[in-house]
Amino acid sequence: MFQQNEMTIEMGPQHPSTHGVLRLTLRIRGETVINVDPTVGYLHRGIEKIAENLMYTQFQPYTDRLDYISAPANNLAYVQTVEKLLGVDVTPRAKFIRVILAELARISSHLVWLATHGLDLGAMSMFLYCFRERELIMDLLELYCGSRLTTTCMEIGGVRGDISQEFIDKLNDFIKMFPDKIQDYETLLTKNRIWLKRTKGIGIVSAEQAINFGLTGPTLRGSGVKYDVRKAQPYAAYDQIDFEVPIGTVGDVYDRYLVRMEEMRQSTKIIRQALEKLPEGSVRVQDSRITRPDKALLATSMEALIQYCYLIMEGIIPPKGEVYSSVEGSKGELGFYIYSDGTSKPYRLKIRTPSFYNVGILPSMAKGAFLADMTAFIASIDIVLGEIDR
Repeated sequence: MFQQNEMTIEMGPQHPSTHGVLRLTLRIRGETVINVDPTVGYLHRGIEKIAENLMYTQFQPYTDRLDYISAPANNLAYVQTVEKLLGVDVTPRAKFIRVILAELARISSHLVWLATHGLDLGAMSMFLYCFRERELIMDLLELYCGSRLTTTCMEIGGVRGDISQEFIDKLNDFIKMFPDKIQDYETLLTKNRIWLKRTKGIGIVSAEQAINFGLTGPTLRGSGVKYDVRKAQPYAAYDQIDFEVPIGTVGDVYDRYLVRMEEMRQSTKIIRQALEKLPEGSVRVQDSRITRPDKALLATSMEALIQYCYLIMEGIIPPKGEVYSSVEGSKGELGFYIYSDGTSKPYRLKIRTPSFYNVGILPSMAKGAFLADMTAFIASIDIVLGEIDR
């Protein structure tokens, strides 16, 4: 029942603070939020059904368009699942390159989050500073694979190519410089009294709530739950790298901010170790049924050329079975479930995207809060609608 002083207002689906085409139906009494009803589906593209009508290799570029802010992590989650289905273990060098690319994607995503979070709460400078550093990561990705945003930088059985010495040198320059930039961000925000008033003690999510809602990533860890797929179920080369998993204590907007800030520092530490430990060798499995042969081999071997043409036309043929594999994406656990009927196309493919689960906590988070706090809540769970609607 509505009381006389209550009203319903729409926030979105084109409101800038919803970070995409998210519709929030808000029931308010004065400036207090009584209830929130999040509605998704305005960006639905049927990507899972598209996958079921494409060969395994053809679908890979579509994964970039899920969380388009963190494309390499999407690539990794998908190719890793197909490799699990095939029973393939990639080369050590490919594993370390995958770690480097995935952590660059995490930093890039967190920079976009910090830029937009700051902008939502009136800190215009953060947007300019964060995008300045993000451009350096985009330059590195472009140097590696020719693309800046939708990278398709990983392949089933390895990675797209080896990293050059120029890439290594520029990456070393970045990881030397970046910790000082993080400190600059924190100097502006962490003890800023306006920032503290807008983030501390609001949007509190308890550890029990976070687990019950299936939250993952920094949104879960901000509530004090120390779960990270990189530690719980290590993949790529994460079991050979030392890093910490930051967690919060209160579970408010401020804790989620602190967790992501520390994660950027940890990602820099991971990249530094990956470069130091980077082994020699090939960057893809030498199996013509799965990966394309090297150009030199194609030019000299008719058998390799014929097999490559067959791979292009017929695709990868995995055995029958079902698998699930996940990675720790920038927003949480990103997983792919594939059911194979033994053909070149998946019979069923389902994607477990973190933003879809994380957005479900908004009603609990917002109940009893002020209307002005809604922008802080949305920013603090760092959603991207590309992976919510799939």
